[in-house]
Amino acid sequence: MHEVRLRLVEGRDIPSIGDIYREAVRFGSASFELDPPSDEEMTRRMRGLVEGGFPYFVATRGYEILGYAYAGPYRPRPAYRFTLEDSVYVAAHAQGTGLGRRLLGTLVAESEKRGFRQMIAVIGDSANRASIALHERAGFRHAGTLEAVGWKHGRWLDSVLMQRTLGPGNGTLPAE
Repeated sequence: MHEVRLRLVEGRDIPSIGDIYREAVRFGSASFELDPPSDEEMTRRMRGLVEGGFPYFVATRGYEILGYAYAGPYRPRPAYRFTLEDSVYVAAHAQGTGLGRRLLGTLVAESEKRGFRQMIAVIGDSANRASIALHERAGFRHAGTLEAVGWKHGRWLDSVLMQRTLGPGNGTLPAE
């Protein structure tokens, strides 16, 4: 049996990443997208993040992609350039194995190395206890809940905002 490894994303990973994300879009509430994006769109998004200097990892066992995590810009305005938003997705059959914790921990560590200072989690659906607990264990604190801001699967969904300081946070000036 192969052990689970984390590595930087590669273009060849997109079909598997797309499969995991399509499942989340179609049946879950973690993403507020209603229609799953194509592999071409997923490739465009991945390239934009990687070329922009943002971390993006996959978890593999042998040749199988079990999950992925990336951090991207929290908001597009320049003043937010040291703040990231994280995303973590794990294939249904690999959930509950600690893989999300490993992916998020690696993402946090790499984001700190790259000089980012804050990470924001925007968790779709306040009933998503697993994602909230994952972020709490990774040192995120609750920053607020936006109530009933999304409509998906015939119901209103909240967004839970959580925040984690990276590295020195706002204790020192950032390196430009």
